[in-house]
Amino acid sequence: MILRAWLSFLLCVFLAVSAGSVVAQNSPEHVASIEPVVRDGKLYIDADIVFEVSPELRNAAQKGVPIYFTADLEIISKRWWWFDRVLVNEQQTWRVVYNALTRQWRVGTGELSLPEASFDDALSLIRNIRGWAVADVADLDTDKEYTGRIRVRLDTSRLPRPFQIDAFNSMAWTLATPWKDFSFSISDSARDPS
Repeated sequence: MILRAWLSFLLCVFLAVSAGSVVAQNSPEHVASIEPVVRDGKLYIDADIVFEVSPELRNAAQKGVPIYFTADLEIISKRWWWFDRVLVNEQQTWRVVYNALTRQWRVGTGELSLPEASFDDALSLIRNIRGWAVADVADLDTDKEYTGRIRVRLDTSRLPRPFQIDAFNSMAWTLATPWKDFSFSISDSARDPS
């Protein structure tokens, strides 16, 4: 009797884990492409992100609730003799907000904010990350392979308090891409173009 209950429990756990992995694989949110670019002595990241926002999230944004998206990036140097060394651990956060008085969308990072015609135009800056400076090339070794990973997520921790509670209780406020792995190396010509 106990054995049967234990086996039933294990089967339920297995099915739940399997269903979760299928949902993650079929998720519409993902990082479509990522390209590390060396320019002017810096390493920049260009990435294309695919995601759709829920009608509830779109409705809240149209009512003037600021929506925050955060990109997380890690670049790692693998070491066979010790733990891998994290060279870059960066985040970039975008704020998308609608001003009902001016009927204008604004999107930006930090103090910089750009006007946009629509919510989808504002999201295009997040969906197409360009020129994100993440490291100095001088800090990276030539012809060594580095690995990295990136994801983009809705940052509910920055929402106003009542919306944080809603976000905690609703799947409509859950938006995150799975981590996307990439690798690259720095060549001598990229380090010192002449």
